[in-house]
Amino acid sequence: MTNQEIIIAFLLTMVAGLSTGIGSLIAFFAKRTNTRFLSAALGLSAGVMIYVSFMELMPESLHLFSEQHAPKLANVYMLLAFFSGIGLIALIDRLVPEDENPHEMHLEDSDLPKKSLKRTGIMMALAIGIHNFPEGLATFASALTSLDIALPIVLAIAIHNIPEGIAVSVPIYHATGSRRKAFWYSFLSGMAEPVGALVGVLFLLPFWTPALNAWLLAFVSGIMIYISFDELLPGTERYGHHHLGVLGVVLGMAVMAISLLLL
Repeated sequence: MTNQEIIIAFLLTMVAGLSTGIGSLIAFFAKRTNTRFLSAALGLSAGVMIYVSFMELMPESLHLFSEQHAPKLANVYMLLAFFSGIGLIALIDRLVPEDENPHEMHLEDSDLPKKSLKRTGIMMALAIGIHNFPEGLATFASALTSLDIALPIVLAIAIHNIPEGIAVSVPIYHATGSRRKAFWYSFLSGMAEPVGALVGVLFLLPFWTPALNAWLLAFVSGIMIYISFDELLPGTERYGHHHLGVLGVVLGMAVMAISLLLL
């Protein structure tokens, strides 16, 4: 693994995290959020993550485990890693209070008192930061595995970070009247993703082995599957365009399948 590969993986994680800032800019300058686009985009993100998890990351993890263990034991290790990823992100969800949980967010908070709005925005930023940390690790790990796999994942995470940026910036902006403060809270919540990648560099790379790579691929799959079913797909329903969300899921899977066949 070269320094160039590590730098590229880190930069891709940074791009995914920066998209929360895009969400805050949309909130400031768009007169009305395009909910049809958001529903389709969230569905597309889910389709990419689900497809790449089940069709690329988990099979690759199983292949690596199979080189070191008997087939049944390799399957056991892969599944343990997969459900560990789900367990981690589910635990984080459990520890974050429901009112501040980005998976329970509501964008229409302008009727709340300003003091309450500011607290909502700050707590939302903290909660999203906590959720973004394992996403950063997931992006980083996928980029080290293959850029063909990582680029669609970066795009998918970036798209789903945009409404999170809106969710942070809207209450902060209405409470303070400051676009700058709203933007920076949103921006900083997204920077938890490169922090997750940095943890990967500092604590995982020194011990990088095929076994660790296999475990991490399945672990990352669990994180992405949970995000898809707990956040992205419900998000398409939240914006009220079910069929556009489903179309986005199918399109995301198709684009991922075709791109992997061609590359």
